[in-house]
Amino acid sequence: EEEDSDRPPWAKTPGREGKPGSGGGKPVGAGTMKGDLYGDLYVILRDANGVPILDQYGHVQPIDADGNLIPLNEEGEPVDEAAAALLQEVEFSRLNVARSPSKVSDHAYDSVLETLNSATNITLDPAGRLVVTVDGVVKTIDSPLENLVLYEMLLDKGFLPGLTVDDAILGSLIFLKDAQLTTADLDAATSFLAAASDKATTVTIDSVVYLNAILGITGTIVVNGDSYVDYSTFNYDRASTYVGDITYLKDDGTGTGTYITVTEPIMTAVFGDEPYTSDDGGVDGFAQATDDARTLIEFIHEPIH
Repeated sequence: EEEDSDRPPWAKTPGREGKPGSGGGKPVGAGTMKGDLYGDLYVILRDANGVPILDQYGHVQPIDADGNLIPLNEEGEPVDEAAAALLQEVEFSRLNVARSPSKVSDHAYDSVLETLNSATNITLDPAGRLVVTVDGVVKTIDSPLENLVLYEMLLDKGFLPGLTVDDAILGSLIFLKDAQLTTADLDAATSFLAAASDKATTVTIDSVVYLNAILGITGTIVVNGDSYVDYSTFNYDRASTYVGDITYLKDDGTGTGTYITVTEPIMTAVFGDEPYTSDDGGVDGFAQATDDARTLIEFIHEPIH
């Protein structure tokens, strides 16, 4: 099976004879490359779990910015240049690190695991990132790479292999040890992925599904030899997720460069009180939950608003 089956036939031609890691030129010790096959990846029509919906000829169907199908010929290529111009390339930005040699992610996982196992307290910040106390020092696990490997392990394994910290320290996060993918794992995974993402790049359905394939995450839904994560149990409500307040600095509006401290509900300050609810399961809610956490992280990192 080819891990790039979601790649349209009109995307860049994959190298390495269609096989990950084949071919010469890779230095000894570089590790297994993830995502070798991926050239340009585009927004396509998908079902509720992100599985591509194929046309009558068996081709994935790209969609334009308004959600309309882009016309293809029988070979699965845009019918003309005007149609090709409507293609939407998926942005990965910082998440391109997922294509790095496996030794990079292995080192990052060992590092974050050492931190977690040394912790005397583990909690979550408002965006769902892990906050640990080690040797009396409180720190947020904010490394993009470390959060990416946490996401990968949790979604692929259903737990964090090698996590040995006491259950009492984990508290409500005990599910991180349970070798079964649960709704709690999916909730945590949205925050890990948000922390791994570029703060200014929107997380979308396509970026989530393509990333899972690049990382080699094994799902329980198998279609045409490819596996996909089952998001059918995942529901998300923005207002019930972000019930707390946030304190930030704001220009007082006098033009004197004076700033005031403001405390508001997160829903008001970050999301403008705009509701969002996904209660029928699906990757759309997962992607939105991830992007909402990313938006909050971006807000936290900006000192003045």
